[in-house]
Amino acid sequence: MPELPEVEVVRSGLAPVLSGAGIARVHVRDPRSLKRHLGPLESFIDELEGTRLDTPLRRGKFMWVPLAGQNRALVCHLGMSGQVLLGDDTSDFGSHLRILLELEEPRAGASSVGFVDQRIFGSMAIDDLIDTGDAHPAGYGSDDARVPTSVAHIARDPLDPAFDRQAFSRRLRAKNTEIKRALLDQTLISGIGNIYADEALWATKLHYRASTASLRPARVSELVQAVHSVLRKALAEGGTSFDQQYVNVNGVSGYFSHSLNAYGRAGQACPRCQAIMVREAWMNRSSHRCPRCQRTPRSR
Repeated sequence: MPELPEVEVVRSGLAPVLSGAGIARVHVRDPRSLKRHLGPLESFIDELEGTRLDTPLRRGKFMWVPLAGQNRALVCHLGMSGQVLLGDDTSDFGSHLRILLELEEPRAGASSVGFVDQRIFGSMAIDDLIDTGDAHPAGYGSDDARVPTSVAHIARDPLDPAFDRQAFSRRLRAKNTEIKRALLDQTLISGIGNIYADEALWATKLHYRASTASLRPARVSELVQAVHSVLRKALAEGGTSFDQQYVNVNGVSGYFSHSLNAYGRAGQACPRCQAIMVREAWMNRSSHRCPRCQRTPRSR
């Protein structure tokens, strides 16, 4: 599933094209991609056609585009395999095209946006915007302090200038849970999925089952810094692509997979101590760790 870096790569690629552009026509090829839209298919089309767009924003793994002059926004969630691709009148977005937006007066060349989703876990929807209540921009990418109601419960992410590290540390240490479970809790800290959780835990030599209550503030600060660093590095390298299910708006894969230290490296030598990395079942998914650097907590 695309995590923060992958969604931010998409948002930043859309911003120059969508900001100030109008939507001339909307084509919904598969209504299943509107499963989070609260209304009939016709309302989705009617609300968008003839509308002008503002600058896209992102919080964690969620991205939205405010509709100019309205308290409404087009919300996009990529799910497991969603892609938002830019094209023109001649573009063929393939057999998995679910929604097509024809633009007018785009600022940066492209004249169409295709929402492509092989597994149909992603979605587009129009949602109300509400004030954040904290006087800070609602997400990364714009000063707009309004957030979609469907995203309001999502915590701020580590790249958000309004992310409060001390408040996060207090909330994390107050929980009685495993550290990786906490990192994946999007209401506590957003944007982190399996890949970047494994990378940050490897960087700080923490086992994924370490107790959050056992962590001292300095240790939490070290972990937050590791999360921030790995997200920044992944973003600089265009995100992580293991297949063609994640690409940027121009259909290009990211290359951070070549820089991974833990995730997907089972059976290979740990880059730090040369012990053989392992992959272990955890919560219906996998965790990757170094058995020497990231020792199993004694209490477990």
